[in-house]
Amino acid sequence: MKLRALAKINLGLDVVRKREDGYHEVRMVMQTIQMYDQLEILRSEEPGIRIQTNLPFLPCNENNLVYKAAHLLMEEFDIQEGVQIQLNKFIPVAAGMAGGSSDAAAALVGVNKIFQLGLSMQELMERGVRIGADVPYCVMRGTALAEGIGEKLTALPQMPFCYVLIGKPGINVSTKFVYGNLHLDETVCHPDIDGMVQAIRNQDLRGITDRMGNVLETVTCPAYPVIDKIKAHMMEHGAINAMMSGSGPTVFGIFDDQEKAQYACDQLKESGLSRQTFLTTVSRTGGGRHGDK
Repeated sequence: MKLRALAKINLGLDVVRKREDGYHEVRMVMQTIQMYDQLEILRSEEPGIRIQTNLPFLPCNENNLVYKAAHLLMEEFDIQEGVQIQLNKFIPVAAGMAGGSSDAAAALVGVNKIFQLGLSMQELMERGVRIGADVPYCVMRGTALAEGIGEKLTALPQMPFCYVLIGKPGINVSTKFVYGNLHLDETVCHPDIDGMVQAIRNQDLRGITDRMGNVLETVTCPAYPVIDKIKAHMMEHGAINAMMSGSGPTVFGIFDDQEKAQYACDQLKESGLSRQTFLTTVSRTGGGRHGDK
């Protein structure tokens, strides 16, 4: 079975408060894009979970979220057979695009199908939160409002079609560092999440992009000035708006014109600001089934 694990961007990311258990409550608008990792899952008579990847630095043991996802279901349903999983990574790693969470979500979907466990999408989402806060959304995909620690999801109408330019500088950012240095009492500018949700319901692309905002930029951008440089570069070359995704360091720009988007992509590659540069689009109709869209 072959599956696609879609990347996500955060169109809006607000942090509401820090909870007593150390987690942060958030309000986010999430959107999957047509950039994906590929998983090939093979049922095996030999017990156990065997993972291979195209990136030598990725773990292939219980420290890999794909392993954790497969193990979670196989243990719960006492599956005595095994699986072989080939993971081909294309989503930038440690980039704020939920690549690992999306891989885990695809593994849940794949193991559920290949062993005919009969779990619904909602049941997979409920299990996914044990692996990571973004995993339930990555099972659902499409356009969604995420609340709580990211696990309380409200599906939204699909976002108007647009082009998305992705630029990841040659740095990795620790999510723990970003949230650990976030001072909510000093954060005065919070994105208008409710207004963005309404703009999505109205299919108003400009209304969406006008409300883009990410409070985590208050930590990541001062620590890594290249993020602001990439944002400015995208804006100078025709982006309606540009913003950091998640805790960074990836920047995305939204374009309503393919020629402008392609030109901006070419210019960003030449600038040297971004180590990984991709031009794609938002995913359609909820991202489709994991196996074919």
